[in-house]
Amino acid sequence: MEAQETPSGEIPPQDQVDEALVARIAAGDPLALGRLIDRHGRGLRLFAGRYLGRSDEAEDIVQDVFLSVWKHAGGFDPRKGKATTWLYRIAANRCIDVRRWRRLRVFVGLEGMDERLPSGDPEADILVGARQELTLVRAGLDALPERQRMAILLRAVADLDVPAIAEVMKTSPGAVEQLLVRARRSLRAGISGTRAPQGGNERKWI
Repeated sequence: MEAQETPSGEIPPQDQVDEALVARIAAGDPLALGRLIDRHGRGLRLFAGRYLGRSDEAEDIVQDVFLSVWKHAGGFDPRKGKATTWLYRIAANRCIDVRRWRRLRVFVGLEGMDERLPSGDPEADILVGARQELTLVRAGLDALPERQRMAILLRAVADLDVPAIAEVMKTSPGAVEQLLVRARRSLRAGISGTRAPQGGNERKWI
């Protein structure tokens, strides 16, 4: 596989590592797959969990992503994009499939509401404000149109830049910028009743 160079003519070290691991996976090296999972499994799990709202489904997504990597690593072409972008594109497509299946189950009446019991933490009062804000943000994310939600999670959770998000979502960087602007505006409106964090704790995507 050929490595993808930056405008300066150098290949970012992390990209080199990922590309080398994918090449080893294509050659049938299970240790390379394990290392790729160590490098990107948590980020993929966070992305899928925030997008789908369920950790069990997120775990299934991650397993599916790396199973796909194991089967199709030979088809990865670094000239068409980074390995990280490839991984998140697979995850994004799986998330879309899961949400479609979930909507179908709800429509047919096969899936009920998931009730969560409150925490028994004796110090829970200390965290009430943070939890209320988190609840508002999660509700705001759930209310976003799917493509806005995916764009902002790819930016905030996966830490992909705009061109990489455009590759994952198969659209233009300009379209991604518009999705992010609209998503931020909606999230700000949704939490306008909550005092913004002070100092350096403000989320970069709100």
